[in-house]
Amino acid sequence: MKEGYTRVASLDADHELAVADPSGLEYPKPSTARRMTLNMGPQHPSTHGVLRVVLELDGETILEARPEIGFLHTGIEKECEAKKYQQVVPLTDRVDYLSNLNNNQCYALAVEALLDLEIPAFAQWQRVMLCELQRLSSHLVWLGTHALDMGAMSVYFYCFREREEILKIFETYSGQRMMTSYIRPGGLALEPPRGWHRAISAVIERLARGIDEYQNLLMQNPIWCNRTQGVGGLDLDLMIELGVTGPMLRAAGLKTDARKDSPYGAYPHFDFEIPTRTGNDVFARFEVRMDEMRQSVRIVRQALEGMPSGAWQADAPHILLPDREKMKTQMESLIYHFKIVTEGYRVPAGSVYAVVESPRGELGYYVVSDGTAHPHRVFMRTPSFGNLQSLGAMLEGVLIADSIATMGSMDFILGDVDR
Repeated sequence: MKEGYTRVASLDADHELAVADPSGLEYPKPSTARRMTLNMGPQHPSTHGVLRVVLELDGETILEARPEIGFLHTGIEKECEAKKYQQVVPLTDRVDYLSNLNNNQCYALAVEALLDLEIPAFAQWQRVMLCELQRLSSHLVWLGTHALDMGAMSVYFYCFREREEILKIFETYSGQRMMTSYIRPGGLALEPPRGWHRAISAVIERLARGIDEYQNLLMQNPIWCNRTQGVGGLDLDLMIELGVTGPMLRAAGLKTDARKDSPYGAYPHFDFEIPTRTGNDVFARFEVRMDEMRQSVRIVRQALEGMPSGAWQADAPHILLPDREKMKTQMESLIYHFKIVTEGYRVPAGSVYAVVESPRGELGYYVVSDGTAHPHRVFMRTPSFGNLQSLGAMLEGVLIADSIATMGSMDFILGDVDR
């Protein structure tokens, strides 16, 4: 007998005797009733960020799934309390780094409500146009990575090619491709660049053609259809109870969207539809997001055609930095610049909850002011957190091979989950 081996004299209730090996050794055979624990993560290609999912399996069927967050904790909400109001804007970029402009706008809307600021129409229309470009950029990342997770590599390259053109526009506007900090309390960070109308028109026309091509490329693929249809369903009432919002709810038949339900900014001036499906599966979420991209193209076209003229910032010298040329020649502008940079600006005491529709669902910022230049509290109701809560229930009874498709269809961002 080889060193380190012992013969099996008796077996417990969880094992049965296996056929003897040619060497004369007998090994225990696992019972079919035993569960296996599989640790997926804390890093996995199906997630935008770092997530750990503990799976309890019976063969290839998931009996239980426990998502564990915290690996990407930033402490942004607490850090906001130590910053001046204008210094919070760059932090909002980093909550959902694929939807930074929507976060910028939500925070700006809350602070502007506390300050009772009226934003010029031109700035509001620019915000709508840029946020819809951001939605397109985010959905392109989702579509490319979601398809790549299931083996459709070509779509990934097409989506990132188009997204690159959108990022170039953001860079032209702000100097940054992703963390733009472009939408700020009081309006916009900088005056829109020369040629913005022509550049955005070219990108939108290219996307209008591309969206149909990408969808047809996948829908004509039987592998894609078989791996997405009838997979990842969940009862609509349970989804609402768990706090799910956005495309996941709309793919289950619920027609809800903050841009229509609680119109903000210039959205009341735009004509668009809320796409819905009743399939309530991975395929239905794919269809909803593709239709949402078409609606975003529709909104951007309306913005290009009807953009009003006017100022890009509110008339609020007490919170907005003065023009640099004026600062060099006018003492009053220099004083305002110095005081805003060093001391910040005071916001009247009170609290406001502002809501916008991000690419992932309902995004809310609850800002509490105590009358100082620092926010007393900035709470972020992020859609990825609510959507991720449904993962455990959604994966029960699903094959492990379908778990990647299910998670990808949720489109959660881990920075958006744990602040």
